[in-house]
Amino acid sequence: MPKVTIDGVMIEVPEGTTILQAARMIGERNKADRHVVPPAMCYYTNLKTSGGYCRSCLVKVSKGSDRDPRPMPKPVASCRTNVMDGMEVQNTTSPELLDARKGVVEFLLINHPLDCPICDQAGECHLQDLSYENGTEASRYEFERRTFVPIDIGDTIKLHMTRCILCYRCVKVADQITDGRVHGVINRGDVSEISTYIQNAVDNDFSGNMIDVCPVGALTDRTFRFASRVWFTKPEDAHRSCERCSGRVVLWLKGNEVLRVTGRKDQWGEVKEFICNTCRFEKKDLADWKVEGPRHIDRHSVIGQGHYELETKQQLLKAPAPNVPELVRNKELKER
Repeated sequence: MPKVTIDGVMIEVPEGTTILQAARMIGERNKADRHVVPPAMCYYTNLKTSGGYCRSCLVKVSKGSDRDPRPMPKPVASCRTNVMDGMEVQNTTSPELLDARKGVVEFLLINHPLDCPICDQAGECHLQDLSYENGTEASRYEFERRTFVPIDIGDTIKLHMTRCILCYRCVKVADQITDGRVHGVINRGDVSEISTYIQNAVDNDFSGNMIDVCPVGALTDRTFRFASRVWFTKPEDAHRSCERCSGRVVLWLKGNEVLRVTGRKDQWGEVKEFICNTCRFEKKDLADWKVEGPRHIDRHSVIGQGHYELETKQQLLKAPAPNVPELVRNKELKER
């Protein structure tokens, strides 16, 4: 099996593995090495042919392989470039690459409106993370931004085309897991847009997964629209018996009220088991679900700052343990 070194960390991977997949394997093996993982806005593991559109996952290959040690002449998309034995890759250790990635982020933000204060995606937006970690302080773009005529694509999904970065994820979801795609990318160049064919409504049984895979706020849940900021909600893992999907979801609660239902995302922000529209939009009663417990959210996420996991632990530890001083108990809670 080929061996690849990314930012000084070596791993052995199966033949046909891409650089991005190899980097994620390193991040899963040791959280301290997650800096080797390039950002990704269009690649999605469960969606075939995804990747290669946004170029945010660019890396520098400083050594092609043991057989041919020459470096690749320019940055490559890690989601579409396979690993070769002896390859050496730079993700955060190359100033040239970091500068190129800043340029990619600047292009993605050229036409993106500053809607974060009113956008339902705020707090869990991959573009926010990308621009904060890899972007520049200001844009050099001084021209009028691209705008589109708003269109209605149905009762459950709201489309904001001005926020779209054309990652094609929603199109691939509709192509690969629904029973009939009625939307896609129309026009070309800087006037390309996501739209429905002849103003059809998007009402396929698994169409709600377009919301989960959208990395920005271009496709949002109408039933959750302006209901609450995500960091004010409490995410809980839950499941139910469903004939159409696995029924394994995340409930976003405010008190005992279910504000929205989403699929379960992994540490890379990807849903492994897509859910049906019945679970997503129609089962908004807590009694419909068997709650498993608090959803673990990465500490760096703004959602994790709600300390909902700590609150749950405090409830479990309400009764003082015998012969344990209160100060010690408070210290243990803080450490947890």
